[in-house]
Amino acid sequence: MKSSLFLALPLLFVSLTAAAQNAPAPLPAPNTVSVSADGKYEAAPDTALIQFRISAQEENSKAAYDHASRSAEQVRDLLRKNGIDPKTAQIGYFSIQPVYDYRSPKRKLVGYRVDTNVTLKLHDFSKIGPIVQGLSDLDITDNQSISYILDNMEDAKIKAARNGVERARAEAAAIAESAGRSLGELTYASVDTFEPVRPVPMRAMKASAGVAALPEPTAEFSPQNVTVTAHVNAVFGLK
Repeated sequence: MKSSLFLALPLLFVSLTAAAQNAPAPLPAPNTVSVSADGKYEAAPDTALIQFRISAQEENSKAAYDHASRSAEQVRDLLRKNGIDPKTAQIGYFSIQPVYDYRSPKRKLVGYRVDTNVTLKLHDFSKIGPIVQGLSDLDITDNQSISYILDNMEDAKIKAARNGVERARAEAAAIAESAGRSLGELTYASVDTFEPVRPVPMRAMKASAGVAALPEPTAEFSPQNVTVTAHVNAVFGLK
């Protein structure tokens, strides 16, 4: 994901406006120095996104709908048993559609299928294992995946942009010093922030009968840090 900020500071007036991606740098002006720098903010993720799909297929639409409703109630019961309010789970879409057999020249209606996808945010990572394993044991969901994010991404972008401006100022100050000048005010800056998207898929497996359950594949590992970067183009005056 990518977002852009444009800062213009003529004289003592400061304004902040949205700018187009890759905003063009201003034309060089006398007694100024133009620099580019990359800022970075890195932090451990504070939120896990568990995503899965509930599917049901029956001979008629009502039976398929009822089947999906029973499956959804099992999921809600699993969440309650793990101290999670089912209302925190979000539904992305819900669909019910006919299923046809195309093996014959004339298609044949064979049933109806209900699909809905669910997203659950967890801040307590210790609950991830029980939820994922519980969903697998119920055998009513598929396409289970987990990704780790920062809940307040906008704050991370601001910190990355601030770090980028600080690096740009340090570079400009070094250039000014080498030329026997001192650095003046910031007169122009464009900032492009980059938010990485790193899905971390994980599927729970059932233990075979009579065999001790093995540790989950991600046991004792830590979620990868989330790094937000900001590319800064800046122009400073010279004294």
